[in-house]
Amino acid sequence: MKKLVLAAALTAAASTAFAGSVADPVIEPPVIEEAASSSNAAIWVPLILLAVVVAAAAS
Repeated sequence: MKKLVLAAALTAAASTAFAGSVADPVIEPPVIEEAASSSNAAIWVPLILLAVVVAAAAS
């Protein structure tokens, strides 16, 4: 009788350890980071305009 109770207790403990749900696992979408691009054109346009203004003021 003791072995039957022990077997029942171990079976109950083992069944709850492996219990799971039938729902699909939630997988988050991967995070895609865009590479930061340096815009050299953004600095050259004001510098050229400044050079044109300085050249016009000097003459």
